[in-house]
Amino acid sequence: MVALEIQSARRAFPALKSGYLYADNAGGSQCLGDVVSRISDYLLHTNVQLGADYFVSVNSTNRVASGAVAARELFNAESVDEIVYGSSSTMLVENLTRAIEADIQAGEEIIITDEHESNAGPWKRLAARKGAVIKLWPATQLPEYPNNPYAVGLQLDTLTPLITSKTRLIAFTACSNILGSLVPVEDIVKTARALAADAGVRKLEFCVDCVAYAPHRQIVVRKWDVDYCYFSFYKVYGPHTSVMYVHAPALTGSLTSLGHHFLDVDTKPYKLQPGGPGYELVYGCTGVPPYLRSLTPSGTLKDAWAAIATHEQALLEPLLEYLRGKTERGVRLVGEEQAGLGRVPTVSFVVVGDRAIKSRDVVSAFDKKGNVGIRYGHFYAYTLVDMLEPKVEVNDGVVRISLVHYNTVEEVTRIIEILDEVLA
Repeated sequence: MVALEIQSARRAFPALKSGYLYADNAGGSQCLGDVVSRISDYLLHTNVQLGADYFVSVNSTNRVASGAVAARELFNAESVDEIVYGSSSTMLVENLTRAIEADIQAGEEIIITDEHESNAGPWKRLAARKGAVIKLWPATQLPEYPNNPYAVGLQLDTLTPLITSKTRLIAFTACSNILGSLVPVEDIVKTARALAADAGVRKLEFCVDCVAYAPHRQIVVRKWDVDYCYFSFYKVYGPHTSVMYVHAPALTGSLTSLGHHFLDVDTKPYKLQPGGPGYELVYGCTGVPPYLRSLTPSGTLKDAWAAIATHEQALLEPLLEYLRGKTERGVRLVGEEQAGLGRVPTVSFVVVGDRAIKSRDVVSAFDKKGNVGIRYGHFYAYTLVDMLEPKVEVNDGVVRISLVHYNTVEEVTRIIEILDEVLA
């Protein structure tokens, strides 16, 4: 396994030169210097309307089109025609539910999870408009941690009983933005498709939230056999914009265009999205794949993601070991307690018992130290936090420390030192 050259990686991020310890990366990663340069260059030299015949417009149009090429590569999609840009992940899913509305029948069932609201709220609103039925696939206690009721996760055996002849769509996350656990997407899709076929469903599609997954692992939509998938570039070292994969058959078999009625039906999907991002942001996203390829000698995304996963384990292990060692102090990890390739370095916990500490107070202690940022709350996975048992105050939520590949083991040591003071 090729090791990640961490200092070389860090030099690509101007913000890291300050020495600030960024540990709220699940809320948004730092932006690559090259991405910022591309955005600036677009605005300074090609900031014109797309689609005209004059030279600058042709150049601008080609630059924006290259954003779809970058996203196609990160999704492992077949075609750039399957790529849709939007201003946010929630907006993309909301637009998706509007586009799919005509193909949803009253009484059909949509299965959602208790994870981030971007892949739940739009489907709830669609069901209300169409008379469809919402079913919840909740995170439940993991059997390997019988003494920690907060060690929960999505499990396949709680999904399968929900699938019936009326199941129309399953919306779930590939990685929890609170629990840090990876979900076996391919296995879930394969199992659900088989059960649905046996039940005689009219049509079954999948919408996978990869926002918390994309900074840590390679997305493989064709291998997963999913219909819709999305992530936010600002979580993956780019600008504040989001992107969705729409499997080609769904474009003609399930969706109705939201574009102006007079536009040619062959217009590329990223031009049809209402409320889309600035074109300069789409072009800025082209800086992400080259950076990832630069992380290993082979220059492949596969090796880059493998090196990132390996490095992340070095960050996870000492932090999880420390928190597990504070069980008697009342620390309870929320989610998987052990490191491993089935987990990313998004680590959440609560402090309960006779000497309970509010999550906001733990974070406040970090704030007072200065030069390090972590966060508390429900992180838009409101239902997940609200369903935890024993109950936690949902707006106080959990303490979340979220790391990515540019974080260092020395930074983890610093975090542990501060935690030791807070939990003394």
